[in-house]
Amino acid sequence: MSEIAESLRQFITENFLFGVEATFADDDSLLESGIVDSTGVLELITHLESTYDLVIEDDELVPENLDSIQNLTRFIASKCPHVNPTAKEPENAA
Repeated sequence: MSEIAESLRQFITENFLFGVEATFADDDSLLESGIVDSTGVLELITHLESTYDLVIEDDELVPENLDSIQNLTRFIASKCPHVNPTAKEPENAA
C-alpha cells in the first residue's frame, strides 16, 4: 500500500470510524459501505485540499475520484505533481 493510501486510511479511520479499525479494501466504495456519508465527503474534500494543497473543482466531485482509497490516491497523484505518491506527506510540507 502506498503511503498516500495509508495516510488516507488513517484519516478515514480516525474521522469516520472514530478510531475503530475496520477491514475494507482500497477499492471498496466508501459510500456504499457506509463509511462516509454525503457530509463526510465534504470533510474529506476539505482534508484533501488542505493536506495536499489542491483545489477540487465541482466537475471533479465524482465517485471515480473520491469513492475509494484507490480512487483517492490516483486522483491526488494526478492533481498534485508536487506530491510523491509513495510519500506520507506532500514534499513541500513544512
